[in-house]
Amino acid sequence: MSELPSFTARAPWWGADLQTLRNFVRRPPLPAAAAETRRLVLHLGDGDALSALLERPSHERRVPVLLVHGLGGCEDSAYMRASAQALLARGHPVVRLNLRGAGPSRAHCRDLYHAGRSEDLRAVLAALPAELGADGVVIVGFSLGGNAVLKLLGEGVDGVLAAASVSAPIDLAAASARMLELRNRVYHGYLLRRVKRDATGGRAEVSQDERAAIQGARSVFAFDDVFVAPRNGWRDAAEYYALNSAEQFLPRIRTRTLVVYALDDPWIPAQAYRRFAWSRNQQLLAALAPSGGHLGFHARGSRTPWHDRVLAAFLAAQGL
Repeated sequence: MSELPSFTARAPWWGADLQTLRNFVRRPPLPAAAAETRRLVLHLGDGDALSALLERPSHERRVPVLLVHGLGGCEDSAYMRASAQALLARGHPVVRLNLRGAGPSRAHCRDLYHAGRSEDLRAVLAALPAELGADGVVIVGFSLGGNAVLKLLGEGVDGVLAAASVSAPIDLAAASARMLELRNRVYHGYLLRRVKRDATGGRAEVSQDERAAIQGARSVFAFDDVFVAPRNGWRDAAEYYALNSAEQFLPRIRTRTLVVYALDDPWIPAQAYRRFAWSRNQQLLAALAPSGGHLGFHARGSRTPWHDRVLAAFLAAQGL
């Protein structure tokens, strides 16, 4: 494909932290390009269901795009809104998904999402209305959602024409350790409060012991170690991270996939992105920017985030 647009930070959002925090201090408006908005409830087959927001443009010219949020996020997260706006403007129907226990899905779920729950994404693809999934879809995952998307692709999946991940923690153990650093204490506190809320809200079925473990967790690592891992049959957080990190699934991906990441991401260490041999899998296109923060990419020259412009160029190159 043609050369991707380069990234240069837009004033005054200089540096990794300001790029990251831009999503919190200035939220984008609700997508204006949607001519139709409809609530979907997608049943997973085990009693839980996921809520999603389907938005259709007035001139529907392209394939549907499924957006998957990150840790502590939901359909209303700033990056989900911004990407929906950009995709609708291109003529894509957009489905903003809420993972198990997140956002509006909380009312339909007894269980909780995690970074490796790719089977939920597989079930969602099968449960999409026939008019959406008939000719295939594009799937885009952000942060934790990006890890789950890459894992799904590495496991093999039908009906996905192209995919993308943005700021994904492809080495979960390294990302968990980075979040414990003193510099990230504000970010860490924010995420910990949100995952505890998701784990215990709505229809969540947690035992008294699990609830005590959740409330007693003083870090996201501890939350994963005392709740996520044992709840899903893993020995501890280390085993959860080892079995579900997307890095090991990258060589097996056979779907054309864009991987976007900023090398100065304050949440996700760069080592895994630097050590992976991207050229060995021709299905992967790595767009590794020197800066941009975590899900930031607020660049000079456009109010549309850089990763959304890169995604548009990538999809155009695929004829989508």
